[in-house]
Amino acid sequence: MEFTAVSWNLFHGRDFPPNPALRTWRSRLLRVEERDETHAQVNRDLAPEFAQLLAGASWDVALLQECPPRFEQALTRACGAEPHRVLTSRNSFGALRSLAARINPDLIASGEGGSNLTLVRRGPLGPIVERRELEIHSGRPERRAMAFTRTASGVCLANLHATNDQPALAAADVLAAAEASTAWAGAAPLLFGGDLNLRPGEDPGVFDVLCERFGLVGPTGPRAIDHLLARGLLVASPPAPWAAERRELRRADGLALRLSDHAPIEAGFQRRDAPGQE
Repeated sequence: MEFTAVSWNLFHGRDFPPNPALRTWRSRLLRVEERDETHAQVNRDLAPEFAQLLAGASWDVALLQECPPRFEQALTRACGAEPHRVLTSRNSFGALRSLAARINPDLIASGEGGSNLTLVRRGPLGPIVERRELEIHSGRPERRAMAFTRTASGVCLANLHATNDQPALAAADVLAAAEASTAWAGAAPLLFGGDLNLRPGEDPGVFDVLCERFGLVGPTGPRAIDHLLARGLLVASPPAPWAAERRELRRADGLALRLSDHAPIEAGFQRRDAPGQE
């Protein structure tokens, strides 16, 4: 059995053009669209665009972080997938936050609230048969939680967004999630991914522990913070970021709309116990 996985931090459903001059206070406050010769920067609800891009990509499971909770239905429906959503930070008064984000997403930014959303398409993994949630911490700097999903194929999935800009906290988040997810998975294969906010080149000790203690291997690269680590799975194609153009949509005026400040990470896997495998 083979399957393709992607991990993507959605930047709270916002766009991020490569030219920083387009990311202006005029746009943020007044919702004025900015343009250069190749890209546009917009300040509006981009749920349809994220749904279009994800629906058009080839994958079997998607681990999404910084996903606005209101995106769940649109993404699930467009992708023909089954969801498992776990709320993360800033989700009090959710209806008011969602309304503000629809009016001016760049102004409220991460204040809209976020979630880790796991999407499983119909295919080799089968339907979701178990959902669990681990609250890693609820206090400062903000709530962090892991979504643990078991599929009918037996493959388990762990989706995490670790604390940013604080490597010690991120390491604690990641190791707590690894301990819980490997225990919950038992002997089943496990894909552990997300925005871990840790770079192997800067924090090699954490990745050594993930490998030696939990059997989770295959970081994306020494400078990457988005990873798809595997235990009990063969790597058919190693994790690699999409080219920037793959997360862009071309508008009728010829300008590109680049979604998120993160590139999706994609990898292919096989079960070790699949027919013909040792």
